Amino acid sequence: MATALSLSSSSLWHHYCKPTSRIALGFKLKSTLSTTITMSAAPSTTTKVLPAVIVGGGRVGKALQDMGNGEDVLVKRGEPVPLDFPGPILVCTRNDDLEAVLEATPKSRWSDLVFFQNGMLEPWFQSKGLGDADQVLAYFAVAKLGEPPTDGKTDTNPEGLTAAYGKWASAIASRLLAGGLSCKVLDKEAFEKQMLEKLIWICAFMLVGARHPGATVGAVEKEYRSEVSSLIAELAAAAAAEKGVVFEEAMEDRLCAYSRAVAHFPTAVKEFQWRNGWFYALSEKALAAGMPDPCPLHTAWLKEIKVV
Repeated sequence: MATALSLSSSSLWHHYCKPTSRIALGFKLKSTLSTTITMSAAPSTTTKVLPAVIVGGGRVGKALQDMGNGEDVLVKRGEPVPLDFPGPILVCTRNDDLEAVLEATPKSRWSDLVFFQNGMLEPWFQSKGLGDADQVLAYFAVAKLGEPPTDGKTDTNPEGLTAAYGKWASAIASRLLAGGLSCKVLDKEAFEKQMLEKLIWICAFMLVGARHPGATVGAVEKEYRSEVSSLIAELAAAAAAEKGVVFEEAMEDRLCAYSRAVAHFPTAVKEFQWRNGWFYALSEKALAAGMPDPCPLHTAWLKEIKVV
């Protein structure tokens, strides 16, 4: 059964992917509207960092504050976001806290919010009138509170994978550069594809790992490669069909390379609404309409670990 699903997913995967040889940058540039700037360098004391409001004093929030020039305002749980502090508002909380963050932010400042969360945020953005919200895909890790972050550079993407989108994207890139990290500034189309790739990474590696208790991300990549490969292909095909995007080929290679870079990460299916829940909703929608499940392997494994 698994073999049949894998073959079916693979054929869909090739339908929705195109050769990377067509485009050297790894995504489709759209005339002059696309902007890609990659910033990467050693930490610099001369880099201009725009002061910001940082919401969330955890590992990421503290790391971003340490990259600043001592002029940031840190907002902790339950505290209001200041109305008159200019600049971006960096939201570094758990996804389930976003509702409270929005309530604590004056509506006139909503356009300055920059979201650092993983997962599929678009439905929530749309429900709140934040359809064009600034976002950051943070491919860096902070092991402990107060420790410097480690850039998630890989053997397939040595230039770094972190990406920012929106009106404050350049300011975010400058801040990360000051902290010795890389950051790409992308247009909406390119950012969406990278966001979907990271969503697929989280959903695939966490689910396969959950089927094998105690498996780290590195173990999934090394010991359960065939399982995660089948799931990546299936989820990529479903995401491409739903969002109308065309992924570059070699997604599996990129995602596995990132997994090797963060091999020590534990695996668990968390924040279901924001992650695997998006794909499961596609399955439910298709089945309700009398159509085949676009993610049968994903659905079966979620049921196997009793998440649904």
